Order: sequence, then structure tokens, then C-alpha cells
Amino acid sequence: MELHKSGQAARSSVACQIQYDHQESITMKTLRFQYFGEPADVLNLEETAIPVPGPGQIRVTVHACGLTPADWALCRGLFPGSLPRGIGLEVAGTVDAVGDGVTDVVPGDRVLGVPDYVGMPVAGASEFSVLSYWSAIPASLGYVAAASLPMAVETAYRSLDQLQVVAGTKLLVHGAGTTVGFAAVQIALLRGAQVFATAGATYADQLRAFGAQVTNYGEGMAERIKTLAGSSVDLALDTAPVNVSSSVFSSLPDLIQAVGNDPRRVLTIVDFAGAARLGTRTSFDADEGISIDDTGKPVVDAAAAERLARELRHTVLGEFARLAADGRFMIPVARTFPLKEWRAALEISLSGKARGKLILIPDRMS
Repeated sequence: MELHKSGQAARSSVACQIQYDHQESITMKTLRFQYFGEPADVLNLEETAIPVPGPGQIRVTVHACGLTPADWALCRGLFPGSLPRGIGLEVAGTVDAVGDGVTDVVPGDRVLGVPDYVGMPVAGASEFSVLSYWSAIPASLGYVAAASLPMAVETAYRSLDQLQVVAGTKLLVHGAGTTVGFAAVQIALLRGAQVFATAGATYADQLRAFGAQVTNYGEGMAERIKTLAGSSVDLALDTAPVNVSSSVFSSLPDLIQAVGNDPRRVLTIVDFAGAARLGTRTSFDADEGISIDDTGKPVVDAAAAERLARELRHTVLGEFARLAADGRFMIPVARTFPLKEWRAALEISLSGKARGKLILIPDRMS
């Protein structure tokens, strides 16, 4: 089964009726927010109705849900639209019900994918979730490993496409110990690029084992990269967290120096304020309906949010799930948490020191 993609459609109650007949309850626990604000202030674990998949969608019993910085951006109002809204953009589970027109899966199939976080009042940090995009989980890949893949793979793959990384490209991945950076190193190497990476001690040896040349962060980074590469690198991808503490500053000036002082050869997925100041590229280059506010955060209007959801590279999930099952690709998982302990996961994520993917497990699965 390859990835299935559906558009927005009206909800269908017929699709789930037979499933409800076999459930003790038609409510579930979900982590969501009723208004925008800081995640710790607005998120609550609530009891709500089990969602119903629309045409072209499926509902899954969630076994594992990956957390990403995008979840906290959603809480702060990244995408406008109706509330309440859920978090959790990476899901692995078993198909529980299918909407009209879905023919490639049946209840009981194992899938990973991305919830309908724009059109539904719940997302993946729930006991049940509705997916608009999914791929099969290979038999040898566990739920936790599968749930670590969707956003890291999609963001890294799309960013490398945006930079036009191909065989022979000298690429610097800054922040290669992040999940997106870790994915980007592996994907770029699969494309035949020559990869240089900055990372701390936690994953430096593993990145070297993949085939990247690695150095640490800090003063002199640009010169160290040039020494490893023998010259300036061609392109740089910035995935390192910024503003997580008073000691963490933008590295964009060093990255610009590493690519030969051309800011348009640097793309950041995190430092939007620095990009606006220094002229580097961002994930949202040339996207209408997206602006950067005074705090350096992206603001996305409703039309742009729907367009972005359609244009994400979800079609590659199946390929990378198979690579992961074969031991040829992986995202490091730092910790798993029962859904009810979501605040502990949030605190670690916001600290910028997760050192791998954080996964929520619905309480009945833990």
C-alpha cells in the first residue's frame, strides 16, 4: 500500500456506525486546546466524541503519537481556523474505520500517517485519530519507530528539495542531532550528497557512521566546516533550535560564512527572525499568505494553511517506513510517555534538550 491522500470533505457518519456498535463508549481522551496561547496554558486532556472519518479518510486506534515543535506552534496560532483543535501530527496505529471511497485499507491494518489537524477538532495525541494521509507500517517496524517518522521525514525531504540537493552537493546540516537534522543527513546521503554536520556528542558518532563528517557547535564552526570540506560548502540547512535559552543564539552568520557569504544558499526551518534580518531562505519562501511577525514567528492565513497541507511531501512516507524496517533509516527516540503525562513531555520539548523524538502512548496502550 502506498500513501493515500484525501482532500477536505464533508464528514460521513455511515462509515463508523458498525465500529461504534462494538465499542463500550463513543467518547475518547484527547489532548487539545480551546483557544490560542502558550502550550502549557492552553492544552488540556479532555473527553470528547470519537471522530468520524469523512470520504477518503480513515480513523485509527492510536498506538503511538510523535511530538514536534509544530505542535507548540499550532497552540500559539500558527494556522487560523475553528477551535478546538488538537496536537500530535505523527501517528502510528491500526485502522478502526474507513470513510467512503477508501479501498486500500481495512480495519485492523497497521498504518502510519498525518492526522487531519486542520479540519478536525482533534489530532494525533488522542485515543483515536482521523488521517488524511497514510502508508502501511511494514511488519518488522514497531509503532513507536513508525510514529517517529512522518514530520521529520517530510520536513527534511521538502527542505532538501527546496535547496535542490543532488548527488555531489556539498551540504552542511546544522543541528544534525535534531530529528529533522538527523533525517536530513540520511536523506542527503541517500541522494549522493557529501554531507557535513554539526552536532553534539549524543549523536555525533552515529552521524559519522552514516557517512557524514561531523564537528561540534560554537566558536570557529564555519572555519572547521571549511577545513573538513576543503572549501566553502555549496548549501546549508539550519535545523538547530534558537531562543530556547539565553545561551543559544542564531548561527545563521556562521552558516552564511560557511557557504561563501551568499545568504541565499542557506535555508532555515527555525530562525525566521534571523532570516528576515540576514536574507537567508526559509521554509516559507515565496509562499503567499505567510508573513513573519515582530517576534520572528510565521503567521499563516487560512488559505495558505490549506495549501501547505496539500503540498507537504507525505508521498515519501511509505518509502522511508520500508527503509526503517530494513535498518537503513531511523529517527532516534529519546523517551515515551503515557498520554496523561503529556506535561512532562512538553517541558522537555520546550527546553530544546529532548535529544531525540518524544512519543506519547495512549494510556490504554501503555
